[in-house]
Amino acid sequence: MNSNKKIKGEPWWHLWKCRRCSGQGRGEETRQILLQAAFDEIHKVGFQAASLSKILKDTGITKGALYHHFNNKLELGHAVLDEVVLVFFEQVWLKPLEQTDDPITTLQEILKRSGDEMTEEDARLGCPLNNLAQEMSPIDEGFRSRTVAIYDAWREVIEAALERGKLAGNICDDTDARRIAILFVATLEGCMGLSKSTQSLSLLMECGQGLIAQLEMFREK
Repeated sequence: MNSNKKIKGEPWWHLWKCRRCSGQGRGEETRQILLQAAFDEIHKVGFQAASLSKILKDTGITKGALYHHFNNKLELGHAVLDEVVLVFFEQVWLKPLEQTDDPITTLQEILKRSGDEMTEEDARLGCPLNNLAQEMSPIDEGFRSRTVAIYDAWREVIEAALERGKLAGNICDDTDARRIAILFVATLEGCMGLSKSTQSLSLLMECGQGLIAQLEMFREK
């Protein structure tokens, strides 16, 4: 992650808004507007404190339209994970890693690009996936199973990319791909949690730079 960064601008997660409403009808467009507004509200205050009234006020959408698409707040929250958070991880992490046999370079590039795009607001709010996993996993099985599935997919795609890298001669043969994938995800999410608790973007950038450097240990020389 690059320490020479902007401190203003649109939050990083907004750069990856779900675009499924593109070319769809008005009903689907309304649904996607509700999902994005719900994501924003949940990211700022958490799911339990999130207000449906505020979501409706921010979007100008009627209560009837909300309940046409989602039966209740819990269903809306689950859809945010399925259709906003998961889409983000697919775009940023899963697809690039599925297509590479040089995972060290790919992971470093994603980290550097993420650092360039992150704002002070991102550091203040933290990782939406981690936030929801911490808040809701002990409370609701629907949230717990969805967050676990995203974490599993993230770790598995890193592990598979590392194994391809070993076959291609880009990763040291003795690298334990599974353990490195677990360590990478846990470290990055820990970096996000630390930056949120300290409200420090600079600390997040330092943590990211350290992770980028540590990845070099597994590159075949």
